[in-house]
Amino acid sequence: MFSRREFLMAATATSALLGSGMAGSWSRLMAQQGLTEDQLLAMEPTGKLTLVHVTDIHAQLKPIYFREPSTNLGIGPVKGKPPHVTGADFLKLYNIQPGTPEAYALTSVDFAALAAAYGKMGGMDRVARVIRHIRDERGADNVLLLDGGDTWQGSFTANATEGQDMITVMNALQPDAMTGHWEFTYGTDRVQEAIDALPFAFLGSNIYDSEWDEPAFEAWKMFERGGARVAVIGQAFPYTPIANPRWMIPDWSFGIREEDIAQHVAEARDEGADLVVLLSHNGFDVDRKLASRVDGIDVILTGHTHDALPEPVIVNDTLVIASGSNGKFVSRLDLDIKDGKLAGYAYRLIPVFSDVIAPDPDMAALIDEVRAPYEDQLSRVLGRTEDLLYRRGNFNGTFDDLICEALLSERDAQIALSPGFRWGTSLLPGQDITFEDVHNACAMSYPAAYRSTMSGRMLKDILEDVGDNLFNKDPYYQQGGDMVRVGGMGYTIDPEAEIGKRISDMTLLSTGEAIDPAKGYVVAGWASVNEGTEGPPIGEVIEAHILKNPVVKLPENQSVKLAG
Repeated sequence: MFSRREFLMAATATSALLGSGMAGSWSRLMAQQGLTEDQLLAMEPTGKLTLVHVTDIHAQLKPIYFREPSTNLGIGPVKGKPPHVTGADFLKLYNIQPGTPEAYALTSVDFAALAAAYGKMGGMDRVARVIRHIRDERGADNVLLLDGGDTWQGSFTANATEGQDMITVMNALQPDAMTGHWEFTYGTDRVQEAIDALPFAFLGSNIYDSEWDEPAFEAWKMFERGGARVAVIGQAFPYTPIANPRWMIPDWSFGIREEDIAQHVAEARDEGADLVVLLSHNGFDVDRKLASRVDGIDVILTGHTHDALPEPVIVNDTLVIASGSNGKFVSRLDLDIKDGKLAGYAYRLIPVFSDVIAPDPDMAALIDEVRAPYEDQLSRVLGRTEDLLYRRGNFNGTFDDLICEALLSERDAQIALSPGFRWGTSLLPGQDITFEDVHNACAMSYPAAYRSTMSGRMLKDILEDVGDNLFNKDPYYQQGGDMVRVGGMGYTIDPEAEIGKRISDMTLLSTGEAIDPAKGYVVAGWASVNEGTEGPPIGEVIEAHILKNPVVKLPENQSVKLAG
């Protein structure tokens, strides 16, 4: 059984790092606390079978900073339950001491100071090192490596290569299966071409051919590992054609398809599965509800909502595992299978501290190779930030505040809208803003920054619609992102209210006047799902703004007031 104390033992050892002769390349705080690779990877093994899970990497090949949210509200029965616990409450819930490595990895508390001390996280060469260690320790025939999707999108190089840089790297990691979401935004032809060439399974039990109403991809696959038969069912993001452009994938329909999952569980059991795993991109609360309604799923490896939890959440005898995002973590789940069923487990959410975990040399070389054609562009400095820039948060993020500033100034608009995507890396105060940093926040295949006139009524409808996607009391109607960010306008939101009644007190900040439902306002935004949207790419808009304002210092965002 997993122990909270096992997550990191940094405060108890002081000599291992200093005696290694490598302390000079690590931070002083790490050296003082004795944070070592052996401690990060150590785990008392259980059983013979191990599942390794990564998800929501969002094409981040190199180490990054990524601040976890300070606000992640839960509505209805999940209010106050993980993952809807953040900051100091999270530390208290999991008995984590402030200022420790795990506090830095898992919360936003003192993020900038701890980031300066503990350094960046992730990097696929470090992830490769972790996975190799697990395979060596447990035996490759006893390990299943599963990728939860949102892997091929989220960086300039991924966008430039239509995901091929990430595909090349992931192929080298040799996963056994994956599912998807943002992968589909490269369009039907590219996605099909890429999936057909994968040397492992792409599983999508909930994706159907729109014309023939028949499965478009393999739904599930049986693996033999650790002396057990393991059925892995794939579940792609069910709202892909709603949250992303339907016109890019017109031949495929999605959905939760709960009855199909139950059918696949039964099929797997009939074929002798000892363990049934759902490799899911539903989002945490959707998977929590799904686990309560579908019997027979032993493990759900959840993704999409970017949650990182140091313990499984158990629902209806199902272990729900949340492995974070951006390559910050690797999940290791050891399983003891006896008499054809799960008899015990041990779990570890491994934090990938990039200054502690040594890079795998072969993977490091491969990453440098796929990035080489773009390095001059990626490293170009556009400006510097005096503020912490981050995206995650239910209602606003400072990186989106910067994007809204750029939209207002460069597109000569009264109001700016920036989508509440949960991908996008963080920058520390005093850090240079590079071309790569900008595109980590906006690299996508439909980047046009539009400028149009919207009525006050339309603006309220947009906010109400997004609010319902986030705060509907039924998780099956939630799409898993954060609230659309606004610039130039303020409003009050009551998450507990019903749709149509959540948004009030909409105000045009430039004049202090109330938004008139019948009046038109000039609005700039990006990432419209409508085909034919016109405007310069959002990356160019942000770059132009920073070049004109090379020192970023943002006013405190007070545009959103929370009611209740």
